[in-house]
Order: sequence, then structure tokens, then C-alpha cells
Amino acid sequence: MKERTAQVRWEQRTQQPLMALAVVFAVAYAVPIVVTPAGPGLARACTTVEWVVWGAFAADYLVRLWLAERRVDFVRRHWLDLCAVVLPLLRPLQLLRVVSALMLVGRRARMASQVKLTTYVVGSVVGLLMFGSLAVLSVERDSPDGNIKTLGDAVWWSFTTMTTVGYGDHAPTTGLGRILAVGLMLSGIALLGVVTANIAAWFIARFEKDDEVERRQTQAIQSLTEEIRQLRAEVASLSERSPTGGSAPPR
Repeated sequence: MKERTAQVRWEQRTQQPLMALAVVFAVAYAVPIVVTPAGPGLARACTTVEWVVWGAFAADYLVRLWLAERRVDFVRRHWLDLCAVVLPLLRPLQLLRVVSALMLVGRRARMASQVKLTTYVVGSVVGLLMFGSLAVLSVERDSPDGNIKTLGDAVWWSFTTMTTVGYGDHAPTTGLGRILAVGLMLSGIALLGVVTANIAAWFIARFEKDDEVERRQTQAIQSLTEEIRQLRAEVASLSERSPTGGSAPPR
């Protein structure tokens, strides 16, 4: 129990720093794509920052594994975290690092309280939108048949893809770009569904709260009516038993 408590304390203390590192990772990933042409020094520096941030995520997983009371059960429950840490090491592609970063940030965000859940989900939607835009831009920009050449085109494509509108004015032409499109559609549907569910749950909670107040008021009125009825019955009974309350006095 003590080790489990230490694990929970570690997760609570490192949640916000890891979120900040995720923002740093996003900036390091975006700079070489947005700044064109990016020099070799800038690209090398951004790649170094990405792997340093990634090392922090991997170290966080190892610490949580070491603090876990039952490590085998921890690995089974957090197998997505393990895959997110191992994938970039097996095949060091930028796309895998982006997907894994989103997985880790999403897993840590789910430890937040219900009050903050909507904020984290909205942040995930925005992050997925930006990561998808940058990823598809890096893939499609150099394609001879590609029509996604600027960041504005990529953001517009990501937005229409996540919302499953799909106007068709911009579309990926490479295999990797189409894989990105499939992942973005599925992730967008899932995240937007969570946002819709949270909004619906908020309205339902408010309606249930109002209904509960009305039920309590109705019960109070019914109780008060019953008490008044009982009081009237007692007054009538006392009036019947009173010497002066039975009949009119004789003349």
C-alpha cells in the first residue's frame, strides 16, 4: 500500500511537468516543418529536444513501474504506455514519435479529475489537429502530385478530416499521408464524441439537479398538505368532544 501511495504521489506531481514537456515536444516537432528551409543545425537541435523529452517520458514510465506494488499487473494495465515508449526505439520515425507522444499525454490526462476532463479533451483535439496538420504537411509538401503545400492547407485539411466533412479540395496523395488521414478521422471521431458526451452529461446533470429540487419541493408540499389535513381532523375531533361544540344551546 505504501508503494502504491508513492506511485500515486509521483503521478500527481509529474502530471503538469510532463504536460509542459509535451508542449516543448510539439514546438520542437513543428519548427523544422514550419521554418523552411530548415538548416541542419536547427533540425539537429529540434531532434535532440524531441529525444530528450522522450527520455523524460520513458523515465517516468520506469519510475512508475518501479513504484508499482505489482509490476506485472502494472505492465498489463499500462501496456499502451509501454508500446508508446518502445515504438520510437524500434523504428525511429517522426510519425511514430508524434503518435506515441499523443498516446502518453492522453493516458496521463485521464488521471485528471472529472472537472478538468473537458479541458484536457479539448486540448487533445487541438493538439491532434496541429500534429496532424504538421505531419501531413511534412509528407505531402514534397510530393509531385500533392495539393497540400502550405500550413494553411494542412490545417484546413485536418479540420475537415477530423470532423468527417471532407470537402475534397485538399487530399493526401501518398500512402503515408492516407494512413495519417485514416488515423486522424478515427481519432477525431473518438475525441469529438468524448466532447459531445461530456456536454450532454453536463446538461443531464443540470436537468437532474433541477428535477431533484422540484421533487423535494413537491414532497414538501405534499407533507405540508398531509399535516394540515391531520390538524383539521384533530380540530374537528376535539370540537365534537367539546361540551359546547356538539349542538346549538337551547333557547
